[in-house]
Amino acid sequence: MISNQVLQSTIEGLKNIARIEICVVDSDGRTVASSDPSLEEFGPQAVEFASSPADSQEIRGCQFFKIMDEGQLEFILIVAGQGEDLFTLGKLAAFQIQGLLVAYKERFDRDNFIKNLLLDNLLLVDIFSRAKKLHIKPEIRRVVIIIEGNEDNSGSVLELMRTSYGTNNKDFITAVDENNVIVVKELAASETDEDIQKLCNSYMKLMENESVTDIRISYGTVVGDIKEVSHSYKEAKMALDVGKIFFDDRLIIAYSELGIGRLIYQLPIPLCKLFIKEIFDGQSPDDFDEETLMTISKFFENSLNVSETSRQLFIHRNTLVYRLDKLQKQTGLDLRVFEDAITFKIALMVVKYMNYMETLEY
Repeated sequence: MISNQVLQSTIEGLKNIARIEICVVDSDGRTVASSDPSLEEFGPQAVEFASSPADSQEIRGCQFFKIMDEGQLEFILIVAGQGEDLFTLGKLAAFQIQGLLVAYKERFDRDNFIKNLLLDNLLLVDIFSRAKKLHIKPEIRRVVIIIEGNEDNSGSVLELMRTSYGTNNKDFITAVDENNVIVVKELAASETDEDIQKLCNSYMKLMENESVTDIRISYGTVVGDIKEVSHSYKEAKMALDVGKIFFDDRLIIAYSELGIGRLIYQLPIPLCKLFIKEIFDGQSPDDFDEETLMTISKFFENSLNVSETSRQLFIHRNTLVYRLDKLQKQTGLDLRVFEDAITFKIALMVVKYMNYMETLEY
């Protein structure tokens, strides 16, 4: 709902324009915002006025007005000042705060709707009926972007994003947990994955400029219907996790770039352990020495090219062949054979996935 800070800022602005003093109290007479501390003494009169049938009333030279929200009393506005126009100015002030209340309530309702939409908490029929009520177009291209911070900076990330990118009425910026800020971004028909990547780069740049560190960004695929937004959100969440496992050097990752890592991420751990046992016969790639691991990594980087790998490792070609032969004796896999290389590569990724999952358990 509308915050006391927003109300205080609003009545200060109204005071400067209309040259009147304003106090906003709740139905129990407690002051919510005030431009003049002396008006806070009218709490008991405000409570009495709240129980009366009148919408406005003059009490001790001040004008009292009720501000309603769907038939329920939300605030009481107390206005003091000189001149015959006090009642009219008070009505205008009450109208302004009433409009502000409606606007913030709609913003709250839209934010609540988007959260439930992302979390799959809505029935299909409710999605379209509520979208219509909140003036949200259903058949628009959208993508979900997740900006992950930590418990210390997530509030700053949300505030920065809303201040810098939350001014239009098309995009939604919200949070469903402590660490992640979610952007539901509306896209034009001409915008591509390249444009989304550029947008994510601008988000990252904003965080860097404001000294907000430890940030990762992911995004799902583009969807064309509001009921599919939750799919893009789930994809972005998976991209965030898979990116940490297999693309830990990349701070921005798209679901479409996950490749085989997306499949491995969905494997049950017992099946992974069985696979590694079959491939390495009780051993693990973690048991290999640093020299062997570096050789394997460079060999894969160079698409199994022996000459280029030996050149980058600054070793003789025969030395590399010797290392590959040694590895073959240990594992039964010859990395110069494409099928064995694929098996070994997948096994390395599975081990990496298992190690990551183990860290989450502690």
